[in-house]
Amino acid sequence: MILRKLEQSEHDRTRRLWEEVFTEDTKAFLDYYYYIKTRDNQIYAVEEDGDICSMLQLNPYKVVVEGTEFPSAYVIAVATKAEYRRRGYMGALLRASLHDMYEQKFPFTFLMPAAEAIYTPYDFRYIYIQDIGTLMQKEPGEMWFWQSGERKSEEAAASEYDDETHGILCSDAGLWDAEEMADFFAGNFADQFQVCTVRDSAYYQTMVLEQQSERGGVCLMREGGALKGFYAYAAEEGLEIREPLFLPGYEGAFRRSVRELAEQCGKQGQSEIRVHACPAEFSSEKKPLIMARIICLDRLLAALKVPESESVDCSFAVIDPLITENSHVWRVTSSEGETQLHVRETEDSEGVLPIAGLTELLFGRVTAEELKTRDEVILTEHLAGELEKITKLTGVCFNEVV
Repeated sequence: MILRKLEQSEHDRTRRLWEEVFTEDTKAFLDYYYYIKTRDNQIYAVEEDGDICSMLQLNPYKVVVEGTEFPSAYVIAVATKAEYRRRGYMGALLRASLHDMYEQKFPFTFLMPAAEAIYTPYDFRYIYIQDIGTLMQKEPGEMWFWQSGERKSEEAAASEYDDETHGILCSDAGLWDAEEMADFFAGNFADQFQVCTVRDSAYYQTMVLEQQSERGGVCLMREGGALKGFYAYAAEEGLEIREPLFLPGYEGAFRRSVRELAEQCGKQGQSEIRVHACPAEFSSEKKPLIMARIICLDRLLAALKVPESESVDCSFAVIDPLITENSHVWRVTSSEGETQLHVRETEDSEGVLPIAGLTELLFGRVTAEELKTRDEVILTEHLAGELEKITKLTGVCFNEVV
């Protein structure tokens, strides 16, 4: 067995394994992926007799944590040929990539798991729950309504639908629209999230190409030439919508746009359309989507915030069996009137936290009191109280597909 990081010129060698394991992906999508995404990603592989039998890919992303930008990576395409499974190759690939990401000082890495149980032994935990809505249509050509979460009667919504959509023109985005889309997100949505990927023009250019590879695109909604909203869509089989972003008062325009899009794509007979990452008030399902794993703990801790009215001073030991550089006693402090945390190593500990439990705590998935009930956790009352003062990273937005 040879485990190594492939040279960029070798990345195409992994396509055959992808096609063998992920049979649902189309040739058009893989043409896009191996032309665009593998230009700057990292691919780790296990070779037997000169053939690639297992792989793991890291797609680079810039992420924002509480206003500070960091490098990170999306773990994807973790795959092993059927005849080579149960030999520990996936674990070996994960450990090698985690070590390299620590050397690059990533605060965390993230992934969309095929199954939660695969990654929990490696201390990945869910940090992002996606809102999913369903648009329903009684008859072809009629107006769409949300399955649940609709705040108005159908009659009131129908009236608003007509009022909202006057003057709205929709068109598919081109690469040249990416900067405008980035500015729209920055000006209207970025401040809603504590943690998200950096949505610059390069990000939206990639989104356009990715959606086109799935027989879709990005639909722009304009009024008087000004951008009022946009959303990604795919139409390989049924029509699906991803991450609609529109200004207040333009929800009806969005639904009208979807109706027109369904007709253009030949999906007017489709009675339901899934809307991934829809506004929370129209959600009918909340799906755990993205898991994360802390990589460089002190870098993540230093990015966290505390209310100006609070001051923090505590210390705790962290146990990280995979990235042992995180296994230290950490002291975290702040002074009243400042929001930034200060982090350093120390010797005296008030408690013990495993890295996975700390991940859940910092991302607001559990409280300190809930953690105290776990066998592997030791928390004094003072430490639990100090940790609760830290502003948790509950405002997370990760809707990336690859």
